[in-house]
Amino acid sequence: METRVAVISIIITKDDSVDRLNDILHTYRQQIIGRMGIPYRVKGINIICVVIDAPPDIISSLSGKLGQLPGVSAKATYSSAIEGTCEK
Repeated sequence: METRVAVISIIITKDDSVDRLNDILHTYRQQIIGRMGIPYRVKGINIICVVIDAPPDIISSLSGKLGQLPGVSAKATYSSAIEGTCEK
């Protein structure tokens, strides 16, 4: 199956959703290359960037599940390069 590299940008405005968000990310751990989290205390929000290498439907599913959490906004940006089978 063809995979794409994408970055999912996540903004969290409600701390109540953090545990569920981490549970969802853990479910996709095999496809996640890395993540970076930044607490922005001035605005009272948290920002997370997740880099993932997976088929487009998996990336879309992850982004959609995250975006459905209360106080969470998630958007995926895909690379233009399409790779062959994911070896994970």
